[in-house]
Amino acid sequence: MPFDFEKLEVYKKAIDFANDIYNLTKRFPKDEQFGITSQLRRAAISISLNIAEGSGRSKKEFKHFAIMARTSVQECIPLLEISSLQNYITEEEKLKYYGRCEELSKMLCGLINRL
Repeated sequence: MPFDFEKLEVYKKAIDFANDIYNLTKRFPKDEQFGITSQLRRAAISISLNIAEGSGRSKKEFKHFAIMARTSVQECIPLLEISSLQNYITEEEKLKYYGRCEELSKMLCGLINRL
């Protein structure tokens, strides 16, 4: 039986996003392992972690965790930009992931407004 947060579409999309970020960053240079790779992975995974943790708390606290999840989405934006500037990802990939960040941010705003 799934936990309530697992039924949320934004949670499912956040999991998919983090998984795809992990796959994307596998090809980043090894000297970035503790730099952009680590930071981008932590920001991406933080989205679903905040949704999961917040769902087990009061509505007020859940709202706070949803805001933190949205902040993690926003943290991905400059990391993707720098990854593009360093030629770790293509412009097309940057735009694709930027669009996914926009979608996650909008979904989180909807969740925040409902709480």
